[in-house]
Amino acid sequence: MPRDVLITGIGTVSALGVGVQPLWDGMCAGRSALGPIRVLDPSGFASRLGGEVQGFAAKDYVPKSYRKAVKVMARDIELAVGAAKVAVDDAGLVTRSHADTPERTPSYEASRMGCHIGAGLISAETLELAAAQATAVGDEPGGAQGEGFSLRHWGTVATSDFTPKGGMDNLPPLWMLKYLPNMLACHVTIIHGCEGPSNTITCAEASSLLSLGESRRVIERGDADLCFSGGAESKLSLMGLIRAEFTGRAAATGDEVDGGAIVRPFDPEAPGTLLAEGGGILILEESHAARARGARCYAKLSGFGAAQSATGYLPTGDDAPAAESEALELAIRSALRDAGVTPGDIQAVSSHALGWPGHDAAELRALRAVFGDRLPSIELITTAPFVGDMGAGHGAVQVAAAALALFHQTLPARLNRGSPPSSVRAESAPTRPAALRHVLVLSSAIGGQNAAAVLSRIV
Repeated sequence: MPRDVLITGIGTVSALGVGVQPLWDGMCAGRSALGPIRVLDPSGFASRLGGEVQGFAAKDYVPKSYRKAVKVMARDIELAVGAAKVAVDDAGLVTRSHADTPERTPSYEASRMGCHIGAGLISAETLELAAAQATAVGDEPGGAQGEGFSLRHWGTVATSDFTPKGGMDNLPPLWMLKYLPNMLACHVTIIHGCEGPSNTITCAEASSLLSLGESRRVIERGDADLCFSGGAESKLSLMGLIRAEFTGRAAATGDEVDGGAIVRPFDPEAPGTLLAEGGGILILEESHAARARGARCYAKLSGFGAAQSATGYLPTGDDAPAAESEALELAIRSALRDAGVTPGDIQAVSSHALGWPGHDAAELRALRAVFGDRLPSIELITTAPFVGDMGAGHGAVQVAAAALALFHQTLPARLNRGSPPSSVRAESAPTRPAALRHVLVLSSAIGGQNAAAVLSRIV
């Protein structure tokens, strides 16, 4: 008997708010949450708008007995922990996090719960790192003497009494634990008691979908009955902005304060995308187990595919390498085949569509290759104009939007103040009812990783 995998809980944290309802309500209202970056001073950057999660504190989403651990959580970890808590509540689950109410029996044995979470390049907190760097001053061997930063004094230096000392020794003792990418899944598994298969995937923008694919396989082969799956990342840091500007990803925003006017999916003249923080954790359950506990089921994760291009790329426009679009095409065709559907069965696509012209161009070529003349009739769901580019967490929000569209039989509003080609339905559109059976979700990373999933309506 096949072990179908259902989405029974959705936990999202984005600039639109914490939880599934703020995300869905904001998208249906056509409201972009992209605005001036306030979490840091962006005045030295060309891109000064982004998607911040306002009023979020991780301590509000962990058991009281676990609040001390928040001190060793980078922002990315906090976002994942918050999303997991929201997903548990949305799914109506009882986990180890409810240990303070012993009369509530956990929904699953710990060994039957897995966890797979995508993570990005976690940036160290500037003040924390700078305070230690400021102590690493002095002269370099064979070089000029001075009081500037010294790599020698940043590393371990033997003092006269042979006591190791250097700038790195002035970092907080548990500093490393805040920035290891596996710590997103680590904290989630500890809090909720997941003792089944666990993994972390660090494939940039493709991480969330790749994590869902792994969770699905784990459930299908019988190694777990439930998995926490998705991804989270905060790109709103000095290092995040620097990386984005060096790759040409981040849009120059000038004096604009409305980010919704900047992010223009599939517009060849778009200035780029806007960075954000956030992501999502989805609860994936084996269908019989989910129905046995009376779970609400949003959608079935019916197909998954992945492919790697020969090389990564930094897109520069419509000349994005063919290898990238071919790899995404392979991932899409693999997901369709796995789901047992054809391109003609897809009514909508939850598109990556970051508004970064070269990246969008490769995606558009892949969609044209798969759907051909049907592409102009296929509806698109685009999340980036609402919440920005969340990196490793973006795919989970795309899946959440697709699952909600299937569940409500409604397409959320689409934002685009640019001029996308007529060959793809990326223009602005209001919220509208739609008869949806299958929705394709796709994402790709500049490192060459590509992933696609097919979500199907539960009838």
